[in-house]
Amino acid sequence: MQKYVINTKKQKAQIDRNIYGHFSEHLGRCIYEGLYVGEDSDVPNVDGMRTDVVEALKAMGLPLLRWPGGCFADEYHWKDGIGPKENRKKMINTHWGGVVEDNSFGTHEFMRLCQLLECEPYINGNVGSGTVQEMSEWVEYMTFDGLSPMAKLREENGQKDAWKVKYFGVGNENWGCGGNMRPEYYADLYRRYQTYTRNYGDNRLFKIAGGPNVDDYNWTKVLMEIAGPYMDGLSLHFYTFVNSWEDKGSATQMTEKDYYRVLKNTWRMEELVTKHSHIMDKYDPQKRVALVVDEWGTWYEVEPGTNPGFLYQQNSMRDALVAGINLNIFNKHADRVRMANIAQLVNVLQSVILTEGEKMIKTPTYHVFDMYQEHQDNQLVESYITTPDLDVDGVKVPAMTESASVNGDGHLVLTLCNLDLHEERRIDADTLGFNPKKVTGHIITGAMDAYNTFEEPELVKKEAFDQVELKESGFTMTLPTCSVVRLILE
Repeated sequence: MQKYVINTKKQKAQIDRNIYGHFSEHLGRCIYEGLYVGEDSDVPNVDGMRTDVVEALKAMGLPLLRWPGGCFADEYHWKDGIGPKENRKKMINTHWGGVVEDNSFGTHEFMRLCQLLECEPYINGNVGSGTVQEMSEWVEYMTFDGLSPMAKLREENGQKDAWKVKYFGVGNENWGCGGNMRPEYYADLYRRYQTYTRNYGDNRLFKIAGGPNVDDYNWTKVLMEIAGPYMDGLSLHFYTFVNSWEDKGSATQMTEKDYYRVLKNTWRMEELVTKHSHIMDKYDPQKRVALVVDEWGTWYEVEPGTNPGFLYQQNSMRDALVAGINLNIFNKHADRVRMANIAQLVNVLQSVILTEGEKMIKTPTYHVFDMYQEHQDNQLVESYITTPDLDVDGVKVPAMTESASVNGDGHLVLTLCNLDLHEERRIDADTLGFNPKKVTGHIITGAMDAYNTFEEPELVKKEAFDQVELKESGFTMTLPTCSVVRLILE
């Protein structure tokens, strides 16, 4: 039996709801067909936004959405995406498939989508191929409520009132597709560009600098040294492969070793967040600057027969565990990690939703976010679980992971994952400072390679879970194999 201790008397940081954020790029069928079908589509929509997708995302508790990229952000010129759609400039999406981008989904459409989703917009500006003036005018166009050239242009395009835009990224992956820059050069550019992203009226920007790729700790050091006082957040990007960037592996065809290798690889997020946070602590001991993990998730080879540049992949029970592991890590680092955006929302990489014409399915990852939304804005509490390491042909990974929080009603929210494919885990839990009288449980479980299809859309789904027995100041439970579980104790 494994020991699980939750100390509700030791409350830590608040779990920012934006840890449960998402990412939508002009890539493949994420925006077009996935989120936006146009007002004249036969697919039910509101102002061009798919009704089924919007309703599903609202139910999942999506708090924040990042747009327009990704690599696309640093070749996107926002003025091409405003005004009458028949007059909008067409462009080639050079990063993703070489397809023609007609710019029918632009600033107004994105802000309308966020309004329908009731989520915060996170705009990523163009440093790689854009100008200071272009970025400055975009902020003015969106947020200035008064008499100015950009406010007048916005009104001419049908939006009289300024929008509220809090989160603004100054460039993306500037070490790579965003300009192949050195950290010193980008740090100076960041200082310059952010100077002209103004706060208008009561709109206050939370400015996010383009941070490191995986374990580039020097990038974090240089950015914090040179530009730390001028930023509110520093991004981090890390993707999980079966083997490597050159050998990404399959989303659905897997051996047990492949399964465990993916889970071991995604566990590296704990090391990355810890080490980058330690560097940030040196320059920002008050933890004013957030670590923003605004691209994370699994990246496999595309589904056979699909455009390689569209990054369309299926989503299995293995991906549900990847989501559970990472969200537990982010929760436990809530003092520094205050935003994360899984890549990507619909039809691209580790999506929560897949669409095909009028059809829509929720992936296993969707159901994890649906369960974990109960952590949003809660107080993280101290917790730990004794867990053995699994060892499959030399691939070692902890058998379990967990996180715990207390919500505004004083209820205890627990999320646990059992990574083991063969052994369920019997758990004896002590809830220090908390005497539970009632428990509600939900679970996602299945074979490691189980996934939902348009023919069988609910093979993997959230279901009720009752294998919990309450005791004074705690409980005992059996955690099934290959599962993600959420408990709410009252």
